[in-house]
Amino acid sequence: MQDNSGAGFETFDRLADEAGAPEAQEGMALGPRLKEFRTGRGLSLEQLAEKSGVSRSAISKIERGEVTPTTSNLAKLAEALGTTFAELMSPPSGGEVVVLRAKDQPRMIDDKTGFERRCIAPILPSRGLDWVLNTLPKGQSTGQFVPHSVGVEEYIYVLSGELDALLDRQSHPLSAGDALFFRAHVTHEFIARGTGPCQYLLIIDSKSR
Repeated sequence: MQDNSGAGFETFDRLADEAGAPEAQEGMALGPRLKEFRTGRGLSLEQLAEKSGVSRSAISKIERGEVTPTTSNLAKLAEALGTTFAELMSPPSGGEVVVLRAKDQPRMIDDKTGFERRCIAPILPSRGLDWVLNTLPKGQSTGQFVPHSVGVEEYIYVLSGELDALLDRQSHPLSAGDALFFRAHVTHEFIARGTGPCQYLLIIDSKSR
């Protein structure tokens, strides 16, 4: 495969440097949002734990801002709550025009893998659309995501590096410039297979869920 591991990183690394939000601040922002969604749906900690498969103690620690959830656990919580990663990370925006400065883009880094997810689109009511910039270190995996509800669709565009998309355990190798669409009601996992990190754009369309 063509080695494009350096392509596209300059611009997005600059945005990451400008954003510069400490991981602890993101964890603190996530906690209250998670509790708001949970209580808004009338769920106790025990009930959310049962629905999501994430332990009660872990959910409690996330809500208090004591720990940052793994990517896998955050996906399980979002699916159990009928929401998305981006909605858990950021309150809704309004207006005809929304400017989302680099420093204001919600960001979360998985402590175990270094996998970074940055929300680069505002949360607009009734849109059901997430746009995320993902950076996955060399050789690392996002972990396996649980299936979404029927009707949720995902689009991927690889900016740099090489990505192995495992959809229902079937491998789909992607290089820089490649794109992928799939219906996301199957298990899915992404692995940086190349000689360096992989950076890719992800759109999650859940408007028809």
